[in-house]
Amino acid sequence: MRVPRLHTPQALPVGQTIALETAASHYVGKVLRMHEKQEIILFNGSGEQVSAHICSVSKKVVEVFVDAPHAGPVPSPLHTHLGQVMSRGERMDYAIQKATELGVNQITPLFSSRCEVKLDPQRQAKRLSHWQHIAISACEQSGRIDVPIIHAPQTLEQWILNTQAESKLVLHPHQTQPLQTQNPPASCALLIGPEGGLTQLEVEQAQAQGYTGLRLGPRILRTETAPLAALTLLQHIWGDF
Repeated sequence: MRVPRLHTPQALPVGQTIALETAASHYVGKVLRMHEKQEIILFNGSGEQVSAHICSVSKKVVEVFVDAPHAGPVPSPLHTHLGQVMSRGERMDYAIQKATELGVNQITPLFSSRCEVKLDPQRQAKRLSHWQHIAISACEQSGRIDVPIIHAPQTLEQWILNTQAESKLVLHPHQTQPLQTQNPPASCALLIGPEGGLTQLEVEQAQAQGYTGLRLGPRILRTETAPLAALTLLQHIWGDF
């Protein structure tokens, strides 16, 4: 039987008993129906991962004893920051989930001139919490011990001006430079437009800030597919694939 692996946002001191927070306790006790002495793996998103066993299960709280450090996979040598113009429905959720599985380190949801998503401050806060939960769940599934940062939504112009990386790429079907001709960077910023694409002005603004065009073959990809294909390519050429 596979040992369950869960995220908990707290310190994981070896040799001590800790109480899981409400959501994790409910999942362990009510969903998985785990019992005392059963094993579990915990990680906190800050590089710590441990093996533990359950000490007690009550209606509201599950306590576990931290047994020992548990080695996890080494993060990719390529640090990636995805700037993703927001899309409607579950497409943005899908992009965040899969980008996390592919090792992305930071994600910034973006507004652009062709973005169809409108969020007031209250809805922004709810969506941000929702997206961070998706990233955490993807880390639990994929074995990652580091959780990517999901930044608050901002305009495309703000992201272009403020994001720093050794390599800056904008997905654009008409302008491109082969990645193999570039020196392998330690960090990469990747800009993905909306379903209707970036405007020519937005592409020119990105290029003015050092962004290079990236084309992924002869077919136009959907906005939720493009980051998966691009991150896979980047990890293959510059990362750990």
